[in-house]
Amino acid sequence: MSTTPVLSAPPPSDKTDAADLRGFGYKPELRRGLGSYASFAAGFSFVSILTTVFQLFAFGFSFGGPAFFWTWPLVFAGQFMVALNFAELAARYPLSGCIYQWSRRLANATVGWFAGWVMIIAQIVTVAAAAIALQVVLPSIWSGFQLVGGDPALTSTSGATNAVILGSILIALTTLVNILGVRLMAVVNSTGVTLEIIGVVAVVVLLLVNAERGPGVVFDTGDAGSGLAYVGPFLVSALMAAYVVVGFDSAGELSEETRDPRHTAPRTILRALAAAGIGGGLMLLAALMAAPSLTDGRLATEGLPYVLTGRLGETGGRILLIDVAIAVAVCTLAIQTAGSRMIFSMARDGVLPFSAALSRVPARTGTPTVPAIVVGVGAIAVLLVNIGQAALFTAVTSVCIVMLYIAYALVTIPLLLRRRKGWPNGEEATGTERGGRLFALGRFGIVVNVVAVVYGIGMILNLGWPRQEVYDPAGTHWYLHYFSLLFVGGALLLGGLAYLRYRSRAHALNPRLSFPAVVPAALEGETA
Repeated sequence: MSTTPVLSAPPPSDKTDAADLRGFGYKPELRRGLGSYASFAAGFSFVSILTTVFQLFAFGFSFGGPAFFWTWPLVFAGQFMVALNFAELAARYPLSGCIYQWSRRLANATVGWFAGWVMIIAQIVTVAAAAIALQVVLPSIWSGFQLVGGDPALTSTSGATNAVILGSILIALTTLVNILGVRLMAVVNSTGVTLEIIGVVAVVVLLLVNAERGPGVVFDTGDAGSGLAYVGPFLVSALMAAYVVVGFDSAGELSEETRDPRHTAPRTILRALAAAGIGGGLMLLAALMAAPSLTDGRLATEGLPYVLTGRLGETGGRILLIDVAIAVAVCTLAIQTAGSRMIFSMARDGVLPFSAALSRVPARTGTPTVPAIVVGVGAIAVLLVNIGQAALFTAVTSVCIVMLYIAYALVTIPLLLRRRKGWPNGEEATGTERGGRLFALGRFGIVVNVVAVVYGIGMILNLGWPRQEVYDPAGTHWYLHYFSLLFVGGALLLGGLAYLRYRSRAHALNPRLSFPAVVPAALEGETA
């Protein structure tokens, strides 16, 4: 990677951050209260390995056996290529709703609008998917959390109903935290992430201490096949890692609330993904080494909770499950925060319905209130689908990950096209708020970008491929088999109709679509 010389600058301040934002044509309205750790926590908690690995371990193992472990480093490597590109963009466009903002600046108003639209839908559904994980955890800690009926299984009527109740309560609380302000959100999120990291370390250490087989277990394909026959099951099991390793861009979503964002956001995007990748890989390895049995079928149905309670006993397992419940809560909070910033960013450009209300920021809190409520209400509505339609809910939450990858591709593909024309051109003259050098890939930019694009397209195809075993394992509904294609097609069609309504406003943004000659923040602050 390379760096470029920049003009010297005095120490950064909120004034220089605000002046930098004005250079993009936006009035500073959001309150800057996030430091480096809070920014890191936003990205790490969206990925939330303690939530998602617990939730999805059984899925990956059931299809690929112990060797499904190798899908994790492969997906992590591909996503890190994406993250490197995002880090370069975060240094140059420190704006809320970053996927939308980056896409429309790299391509045009139309591409940017669809990137934002797809991201909003994905984030709302992902909030619901994260919140429902409470049902997997809380009744295992204490039976009193099963408020309805006696069967906690998500596929049962009572379990599904209870999952909606617990998830709705959690979403109501995260909405309240978001409404009260970014500083409270940061405190809650950072505290939760700290506990989650402690929990990840504890899980890895305790399971390794109780291991009964060596690391060579990761070469065992189990009953999934061998040689070329294992390729199909391996690709399906890769969906587990693909579902988990997303959301690291949240540090960019909160750029306008982060101090020194040109310096901070690129680093925290990469650190959040690296920490999640290393921690998640170690959790998978430790669980496979410590599992009481690889062949009794329980690992493929119960996943990590089975390993914890089997190796650490009921008491030790419950203590760690409490930490998992905390991780679920902060994960839900982080995703909702990112989604609300995406809605706010598009609304202030006037390209969404009810833009005036969605873009309003109360001076008292410095936080967009209505977008947080919209995301919360939308997520609860998605949760309600789980009652009596557990298979449909699973299909919806699976497809939302496809939507995230599509949104990422709507950034990396236009970026590659711009690189071929010489991007970032003269923007390298801009420095960080501290007078340092912007994060840059330099001569490696094209190679990294190409890998990111190829990986992204490959994962979109793998995630969206109409497999019955993924989208309709019971084989009862034909539309579930093709649900990924139907959902993505329907979302794009609905988005197209909405875009036609706001197309004139979107294209009025064309003056901002070219790369402005933004002067260093410190110098602009002197003239503001």
